[in-house]
Amino acid sequence: MSPQPHPHTDHPHTPHPHPDAHPRPNAHPRPNTQRRHAVLAVTAAAVMALTTACGSGDRTDAAPVANDKVQAGSGSGSGYGDDSGADKGQAGGDGYGYGSTGDSNRPAAQGAPARTLALRQSPELGPVVTDSKGMALYRFDKDTAKPPNSACSGTCATTWPPVPADDATAASGMAASALGSVTRADGTKQLTIGGWPAYRYAKDTAPGDTKGHGVGGTWNAFAPDGKKATAGPAADVSVFDQPKLGKLLVDKEGRTVYRFNKDSAWPMKFGCNGACLDTWKPVGPADKSKLEGVPEKLITTVTRPDGSKQLAVDCWPVYTFSGDQQPGDVNGQGKMGTWFAVSPEGKKITSPATG
Repeated sequence: MSPQPHPHTDHPHTPHPHPDAHPRPNAHPRPNTQRRHAVLAVTAAAVMALTTACGSGDRTDAAPVANDKVQAGSGSGSGYGDDSGADKGQAGGDGYGYGSTGDSNRPAAQGAPARTLALRQSPELGPVVTDSKGMALYRFDKDTAKPPNSACSGTCATTWPPVPADDATAASGMAASALGSVTRADGTKQLTIGGWPAYRYAKDTAPGDTKGHGVGGTWNAFAPDGKKATAGPAADVSVFDQPKLGKLLVDKEGRTVYRFNKDSAWPMKFGCNGACLDTWKPVGPADKSKLEGVPEKLITTVTRPDGSKQLAVDCWPVYTFSGDQQPGDVNGQGKMGTWFAVSPEGKKITSPATG
């Protein structure tokens, strides 16, 4: 069953009807019978197509559902859930994949603890794990993960300083269980991600640098799950395995997308307008050739009351939350009991992942 439109008092911003919702009458003053029948037939077919595409399926999940593990957040009662709170390296060196030492470029913090990790969206690599200062972390193909073991010492460890395991915590969007440690030959503890020892690169001198990715064909920036960050442009819409909520949809920047209970899929209705849009940003249209893990049939484009285009998933307009500061954040989940992340099947997610 489709969610029913809310009464006018439910939201101060009553959206204008979609410009195509009511077909214009024929411009000719005396249309002949054949033309009138043709117009009616086309209109009926269009309505039937929209009903089939956007009005079908189980909509019994439209009522707000409490989430006992995700904070619902406070707000003004509007239902918006305001934000109250964010050159690839060249191979070289000695042929073992270390690259040149580059000691003169080595930042003073190369051997410092990583502290709270973060995820930074790289245009070339997608989400990349960084330390608390935004410096990329890397893995080495000559190491092993099961069991964890580091093959990088001596000159290698000068170019690729091991990241201490002390005081490291997982980023939002990473599973805490992904972090571990390995004891190096000198007795120090090194951080591991997905079992792989973690390093910085001496030639990365500024937050956001990923100059170490691809060096020697053996060094790669970390993806959030401990695997190698994947080269290539990010998909417009893809699936992300979020530790708290499980698999959900993200945009090309890796940001969680949400749907709003006060919108409706059929008949099309926009409940987020005006001040709501300061906090919840409509996601732009997606190229269906740039989807990853998402059925094409779920992806459509809708026209907002102001004429702008917005991505819809299973016919529901979707938004990002201004309070999500990095890929994998789900700070908008459950806001005011009306905002929810979206599953790969296009449904709203109302409970944490299990298992």
